[in-house]
Amino acid sequence: MRDLTKGSEGKHILLFAIPMLIGNLFQALYNTVDSIWVGQIVGSNGLAAVAVSFPIIFMLISFVMGFTMGVTIIISQYYGAKDLENVKRTINNTFLMLLLASFITTLAGILLSRRLLILIDTPPVILENADVYLKIMFMGMLFMYGYNGLSAILRGMGDSKTPLYFLIVATFVNIILDPIFIYVLKLGVAGAAYATVISQGVSFIMGFFYLYKRYEMFKIKYNQLKFDKDIILLIFKIGFPMAIQQTLVSVAGVFLNAIINRFGADAMAAFGAASRVESFIFMPTMSIALSVSSFTGQNLGAGRIDRVKRGFKAAMVMGFILSIFTIFITQFIPRYLILMFTKNKVVVELGVQYLKVLGLFYCFFTFMFIANGVIRGAGDTFVAMLITLVGLWFVRIPLANILSKRIGLVGVWYAIGIGFLVGMTLSLSYYFSGRWKNKGIIKSEI
Repeated sequence: MRDLTKGSEGKHILLFAIPMLIGNLFQALYNTVDSIWVGQIVGSNGLAAVAVSFPIIFMLISFVMGFTMGVTIIISQYYGAKDLENVKRTINNTFLMLLLASFITTLAGILLSRRLLILIDTPPVILENADVYLKIMFMGMLFMYGYNGLSAILRGMGDSKTPLYFLIVATFVNIILDPIFIYVLKLGVAGAAYATVISQGVSFIMGFFYLYKRYEMFKIKYNQLKFDKDIILLIFKIGFPMAIQQTLVSVAGVFLNAIINRFGADAMAAFGAASRVESFIFMPTMSIALSVSSFTGQNLGAGRIDRVKRGFKAAMVMGFILSIFTIFITQFIPRYLILMFTKNKVVVELGVQYLKVLGLFYCFFTFMFIANGVIRGAGDTFVAMLITLVGLWFVRIPLANILSKRIGLVGVWYAIGIGFLVGMTLSLSYYFSGRWKNKGIIKSEI
């Protein structure tokens, strides 16, 4: 566990972010390996089936995952204030909520997957594969929720390394199982889903038993497993806006997919391949932003706003350096990255176009996420939700719909980038207003 309330702000943020970055890279590799095997063995239609499925999975799990992000904020502030009793209460209630949520999400996902695919105009040629992939993935929700819940708790306590170890194990299990299920056993898209679910199960089970044996904080006693009204209300207060925010993002992804689907399976496959590349590009920024949230939470809990401000400045310098590197990748080597997924010339050209256009806007995404990291870490999650609402639903989706009809698929790419620009403007404006400073839960309770 790491105390983020003492020592160099920039060093803390960087060292805390690095394990999360490595973990996120492994998570992206985890998903990308599926796409590479499916794209090369099953073909572009299989790749499109996986691509069209992801936003639906994200939509149905994002509400709960928003709550786990809220848990990180709550635990980080309690941990910064050295209130270990409330840390323990929060852990117990988190596990109870995730157990209930996984059951509901699995049932809903299995029952609604095909209807949702039809609702977003999924091309008939990929409908069956997408439906099979979705149903299998939803059967593993308990493992997905469980691992992410453990990670959220540990991040709040300043530990970003332990979740990485179990994710690395899961990634290698997935890399081994993918060719066996997809190629050897001829299961195709379903094989990729089975490999992912089994790998997530290994990661969660190993993580849970390791922490149970090693840390008293994780020794959950069955007679203590009951819903605590005060903690549940606090989790809802902090987590509900984040849950709504995550849901807004995921539903926007589904609507964006519906717009792209109008251009056919090749367009969807290109978007899927480019999105996988993009997930790697976003990883450093997202890791720094998550690090900033935990850093902000602990320091607000300890009453150190001065450290939060210095941490923000250090993170913005890191973000600027990342942006320069990102521009180089997207403008000079995008073709080689898309070719990892498919040799279909049409898909490759569309994927390259996506990366070249969006590459010019990724710096706005970076600065937006870092500012939002402070806002979320302070517990001001309602404002972060509003910023997301405006950027996605008042800018990206309407603009994508309009521009796609006027200038074609490239209009969708520009709409995404303009959404980043608007989001950054709103996030930085709110940060510099200073209103987030009095949102800490420790202060509100005193």
